[in-house]
Amino acid sequence: MNHTIIDIARFAGVSKSTVSRVISGNGYISPETRKKVEHAIEHLQYKPNAVARAMVSQRTYNIGIIIYRKDYPIVSHPIYGKILDAILSAAEQLNYSVFVSTDKEMSLRSADYMLEKRVDGLILISRLSQEMIGHIDKFNIPYLMVNGTAENSQVIQLVNDDLAGGRMAADHLYELGHRRIGIIAGPQEHRSHYLRYAGFYERMKELGCEIPQEHLFFSQTSTFEAGRDALKAMWERSQTRFNKPTAIFATNDMLALGAMRVMLEQGMRVPDDISVVGSDNIDAANYCTPPLTTIHTEKEAMGQDAVHILNRLIQKLEFGTKQTQYHPRLIVRGTTGPACS
Repeated sequence: MNHTIIDIARFAGVSKSTVSRVISGNGYISPETRKKVEHAIEHLQYKPNAVARAMVSQRTYNIGIIIYRKDYPIVSHPIYGKILDAILSAAEQLNYSVFVSTDKEMSLRSADYMLEKRVDGLILISRLSQEMIGHIDKFNIPYLMVNGTAENSQVIQLVNDDLAGGRMAADHLYELGHRRIGIIAGPQEHRSHYLRYAGFYERMKELGCEIPQEHLFFSQTSTFEAGRDALKAMWERSQTRFNKPTAIFATNDMLALGAMRVMLEQGMRVPDDISVVGSDNIDAANYCTPPLTTIHTEKEAMGQDAVHILNRLIQKLEFGTKQTQYHPRLIVRGTTGPACS
């Protein structure tokens, strides 16, 4: 039998509004009365109906996630998938249901879908246009961004310190004696790829190590195949082994792994003949042979924090900073070693 709030009130000997206050957590209830209501709920095995709970609390306990990404994979992406898993885990702990939508074109359609579901708040992953910000702002619901950029500085953003990550990779290779270095950079309109490239390039310049144009390759995508094509192109530009790079920095791990495939196919030994550094620390970075040296990004922390911060915003609690930056870490594995002569 499905019991109602009225049944709980009769069993506990209190008013219906008292039961509502206990369930919603709003308003003062004496410890004795609360104990009576909780006992009645347990005895009658009451399960609050989602619609009724929303009417009482003025909340649906639904949050929406929109992932903006041009290319597949999206949900199974090694970065976005990890962020999404962390969001789902944290949301479950806070008793939120989650709607997930993907959008390749940053259209208003995906936001409208979420708003039709009457979500209490939104988590937006990757980039966000000013048009989208203005559209969501009209509905007066809290939202934040994860691993992306917005033109509006008032949008709460959770991002990796990718500039520092690029500089970290540069210091590591320089300390190993590498001076002829190549860069495989992903799409520069994407915040992470741009900042990782900029951090690495500028740090090398500070160290007195200029990177020639023939050792730079900018890819339109950030896939394994793009990394493979980039290294082939870089090798064609380098006419002799004496002007080929002794190390490669790629702005994500998939690009690095694609480049490594070509190296192995051509009989190059990693790291004896050439060193490789990636960025992100995806699972595959630890499974390849040799395991990939990379810059770790806090994927799980960003996802978990996004839910907890959004929960505070939904409850209209204070949240101080507009941008939270996560410090990266260098993970040294088997693909980097001293520069060969």
